Amino acid sequence: MYFMNKKIFFFDLDGTLLNSEKKITPKTMDALKHFTDAGNYFAISTGRAIDSAMDVQKELGLFFQGTFLIGYNGGQIYDCAKNKIVYRAQIPFELVGRCFEIAERRGVHIHTYNDDHILTKKTGECMDYYRRVIKTPVTVTDDIFKELKFGPSKCIAIELHDHDKMEEFRKEVSELAPDKLSVMYSNPYYLEIFPKEAGKGSAVVRLCEYLNIPIENSLAAGDEQNDISMIRAAGTGIAMFNATDLVKENADVITDTDNDHDGLAPFIEGAI
Repeated sequence: MYFMNKKIFFFDLDGTLLNSEKKITPKTMDALKHFTDAGNYFAISTGRAIDSAMDVQKELGLFFQGTFLIGYNGGQIYDCAKNKIVYRAQIPFELVGRCFEIAERRGVHIHTYNDDHILTKKTGECMDYYRRVIKTPVTVTDDIFKELKFGPSKCIAIELHDHDKMEEFRKEVSELAPDKLSVMYSNPYYLEIFPKEAGKGSAVVRLCEYLNIPIENSLAAGDEQNDISMIRAAGTGIAMFNATDLVKENADVITDTDNDHDGLAPFIEGAI
């Protein structure tokens, strides 16, 4: 019964927990400390790789008791207390190859990941743009499969200038294996490709089960399309004031202010 009283809060990073300067304000940080000091759990849920989420955790000092990192849009769950991945979804190698073939044919940048590096066949403007924030090392190789021990948990396509071209790519990839792949935007330039059984919403359910926490004791906050599944899965789904209209339509509540004005702080304090 002890765990029945505990809560878990799932947070997207960019546009949600972090402000426009990629920082957490003192007011929001204090709210997080009070929430976790009360014995509740804190989960970063991001499209980024686990190692990139760790970089954010280190840079901002997010070392709270009961912290979990959810990477690759729910493709991996990392238990910070045990220092290990407790869940890993994988894209079959064959589908990874097909996604890369389509991207190359359509002139869209694509890359994937192993546990240590970004894996790509070529670099350029899109990779440079991506790595303004993501500092994971890059391996450039003609054979990405020799760098993969497991099927990757995510591929990402990037197109900075021609959204119509990205849309054509999205449509073709979506038809590859709709029963095995989820394909969705995390922002206007990034198209996320990940296993169907993953997704931020599935991670909410899995982590609640892992911790024996009732789903009604979970909260989730986000601002973009790839956050919708966790907002719908959680007991309380929160859309940021700065979220897209579609995210707001799927949320239980909307913050009164945006990510630059401590929009989440009242909800974190209110959940204690």
